[in-house]
Amino acid sequence: MLASHAVDERDRTWIFVPYDQLTSAIGPLSREPVGKLGIVVVECPDKAARRPYHQQKLALVLANLRHFALEQARRGVAVRHVVSRGDYAAALAPLTPELGPLRMMEAAERELREDLWPLVDSAAIEVLPHEGWLTTDEDFAHAGVEGRPPWRMDKFYAAVRRRTGILMEGKGGSSPVGGRMSHDADNRQPWRGDPEPPSPPRFSPDEITREVGELVTTRFGKHPGRLELETLPATHEDARRAWAWAEESCLPTFGPFEDAMSVESSGLFHTRISPLLHLHRLLPSEVLARATSLPLPLSSREGFVRQILGWREFVRHVHRATDGFRAIPGLPPTPNADPSALGATHALPPAYWGKPSGLACLDRVVDDVWREGWSHHITRLMILSNLAQLLDVSPRELTDWFWIAYIDAFDWVVEPNVLGMGTYGAADTMITKPYVAGAAYVNRMSDFCDSCRFDPKSNCPLTRLYWAFLARHERALHANMRMRVPLAAVAKRSADERRLDALEFEHVRATLGRGEELHPPASRQLSLIRVKK
Repeated sequence: MLASHAVDERDRTWIFVPYDQLTSAIGPLSREPVGKLGIVVVECPDKAARRPYHQQKLALVLANLRHFALEQARRGVAVRHVVSRGDYAAALAPLTPELGPLRMMEAAERELREDLWPLVDSAAIEVLPHEGWLTTDEDFAHAGVEGRPPWRMDKFYAAVRRRTGILMEGKGGSSPVGGRMSHDADNRQPWRGDPEPPSPPRFSPDEITREVGELVTTRFGKHPGRLELETLPATHEDARRAWAWAEESCLPTFGPFEDAMSVESSGLFHTRISPLLHLHRLLPSEVLARATSLPLPLSSREGFVRQILGWREFVRHVHRATDGFRAIPGLPPTPNADPSALGATHALPPAYWGKPSGLACLDRVVDDVWREGWSHHITRLMILSNLAQLLDVSPRELTDWFWIAYIDAFDWVVEPNVLGMGTYGAADTMITKPYVAGAAYVNRMSDFCDSCRFDPKSNCPLTRLYWAFLARHERALHANMRMRVPLAAVAKRSADERRLDALEFEHVRATLGRGEELHPPASRQLSLIRVKK
C-alpha cells in the first residue's frame, strides 16, 4: 500500500479512481490542490476471475493501474493501493471510517456501478459526473423520437457536430466541411498491398510491467490468449508514444481503407488506441482536437471523428438508456441482458476458441484475437459477428466471448456493439437492419479468400448461409424497409435452392459445433443431391 503522511488523512480529499479513469487531466484530480489530495486504487482479483479474460487484457489494466498510482505519488498525491478479497465495495468500505466519504467520477461500467451501489446508497461514496465523455443526455435526445428508440447514430452524430462545431463551416458553423456529415461511402476501399501498413509500436517493459506479467502468468495462466508485454503500453509516456505512432503512421491513410481486411495486418491503418481511450490514458477530447487539427484527407479526419465523437459516445448512451439491454422499449424484458429478437439460441462454435474451422477468414481473425486481444471493427462485425449471426448463435454468448477476448471490451461498449449491432439481438433499437453478408462481401473487402480452401464464387458456405438466414427470418424481417431488396431476392430462389441453403446451414452448424473443420463440398448431403440431379 502506497501512502503519504504529510497531511492528516481525513483532511485530504480522497478520490476513488476506477481502473478505467486513469488520468489526472479531468475531474477532481485536475483541480484540487495536490498536497491535499488522496486517491484509492483497487486491484480486484475476483473481477479478474469473473470471466476468463484474455491474459493481455488483465496485464493491460493492471500495469496501467499500478503505473498510474506511482505517477500520482510522484506528483505529491497520497495513494492507497488496495488488493481486494471481495468486490469493490468490500475493498472500499473499511477505508471510509478512516478517510471519510470518498468521491469518484461516475463509473462507466454498469457492472462496477452495481458493485458500488451499497456504498453510494449509504453516502460512503459521493458520485460526481464523469468528465471523460464528450456528449450529454440532451445530445442523445436527438437520436430517437421523443427520447425513445429507435435511436440512430447518424441523427445523434449530426446534432453533436452542430453543437460542437467540429468539422463544421459556413455562417454560424451550420454546414459540414466537405458538404456531408458522413464520408463513410468514401471509406470502403479494399486494400491490395499499397501503401504498406505500419507495424504496431513496441514498448520496453519496466520492473512494474514485468511484475504484472508474472502475476498474470502465475494466477491467471489458464486464461486464454497470449501475453506479450512488449506490445503493451503501460505508462503515461507509452500512451503518448502510441498516439504519436497513430498520428504519423495510421491517420493519413485511415479513411479510404477503414473497412478493408487483410492477412498481412490485423489492423492495417486503424490507430489501435481504443484500449487507451477506454482506460483514459488518452483523453477522447485531446485526440479528437489533435486529429481535427492535422492536415489529413477529409475522409480520414471525418472517419476518425465519427468513431470517437459519434459511435463511441452513441453506444454509451444506448447502454445507459436500456440499463445494459435489460429494459429495451418495445421488446420483452431481458433481465439477464440477453435479447434475441430473431430467437437465436445456438452455442458458439469451438472455432471461436481456436479450433480450426476451415474458413480462412474466421480462422485468421480468431488467431489475431487470441494473439493480440484485438482486431479492427470490420473484422469484428463482418467476420466474427456475421458468421455467428448466420449460424443463429446466442447473442449473449457471442457478447460474452467478445468481452473475454478483446482488450478494449467493457460492458458499456461491447454489449451495444454485439447485442445491438453485431447480432441484431435488440432488433432495430440502434441499427436499421441485420449486418449479414455472404462470400462476395468478404472477397471484395479482404484477401482472406486467396488462401482459403473454399472458392467465394462457387462453394464458400457463407453464401448459402446468407440465403438460409434470410429465409429463416423472412417473417421477422418482412416489415423492415431496408431488407426489402434482399428478401425479394431470396423469395425468387427456387425451392431446390432454398432446400440446399437450409441443408448447408444445418451441416455447417453441426460440423463447427462438433469442433470439426469444413471441407469442400461444404455438405456431403449437397453433393449427393447434386449427383442425383
